[in-house]
Amino acid sequence: MKKTKPILFALLCTLIFTSELFSQTDKEQIVSIRKASNSALKSYDTNEVLSYLTDDALTTTGNGTLLCGKTELEKYILAGGTSKMYWVRDTKDIIINAKRGLAWETGIWNGYDPEKGEASIVNGNYSAMWTKASGVWKIKSQLFVTLGE
Repeated sequence: MKKTKPILFALLCTLIFTSELFSQTDKEQIVSIRKASNSALKSYDTNEVLSYLTDDALTTTGNGTLLCGKTELEKYILAGGTSKMYWVRDTKDIIINAKRGLAWETGIWNGYDPEKGEASIVNGNYSAMWTKASGVWKIKSQLFVTLGE
């Protein structure tokens, strides 16, 4: 009987955690993915950053460069060399169309260079189109506009 108590406790904890994960609204899921994406950007984990995008995702950089697909975005990121710049997106609004499996996210972004201090050195606005076609929210298109330096 004593051996079953830890197993039951573990099972109960798993059920509680799983139910919380699956009970998230679409908006909460996107916010959670955005937080994970920001964390991956800050830790320079390119593979994780790219995992949040569809294979054919379109990205318009802050200076207007259009990148088509994850492969092109990865090349762009890697071309930065040893730069320690990272970007953080701060979501201001998310609109969900559950019927179509689409979402629209808007917010501000800040670029940081730890070698130049803790303050943002460049910033602007962004918008992202999300799709849930694969059953998981992923970014289909994103637009960044540099507004401050």
